[in-house]
Amino acid sequence: MEQVIEFIGNHVLLVSAWLLTLAMLLWNENRRAGKSVTPAIATQLINKEDAVILDIRPKKEWSTGHITGARHIPMAELDRRMDELNKYKEKPVIVVCNLGQTAGAASKKLMAAGFSNVARLSGGMTEWKNQSLPVIK
Repeated sequence: MEQVIEFIGNHVLLVSAWLLTLAMLLWNENRRAGKSVTPAIATQLINKEDAVILDIRPKKEWSTGHITGARHIPMAELDRRMDELNKYKEKPVIVVCNLGQTAGAASKKLMAAGFSNVARLSGGMTEWKNQSLPVIK
């Protein structure tokens, strides 16, 4: 630990540049993907604000289990089927994928299409299942 502190003291400019680069990378990734919500917050949005769940996983993964009431539009078909979601533009939309990574790209597409309140489920269906939240087949 002493060596780390000594290194930081001797290379302040280098460490500052690294921290700035890391902060910019994280900020850019977060901005690009939109906001994320935990399964607990997603549950609150579903119950209190009638949020729409958009599951973008492939049909094979969808059939293994999905959130009750979720709408299924695979990521590959999202551009073509976007008008199916137009009636939900003013409602909160929670985008769900398997691990929470692909949902960022879908969220960006939805925001570009004029959806005002889009979020991605952090951890995706994996985290949802890990917290033993309800899944239907």
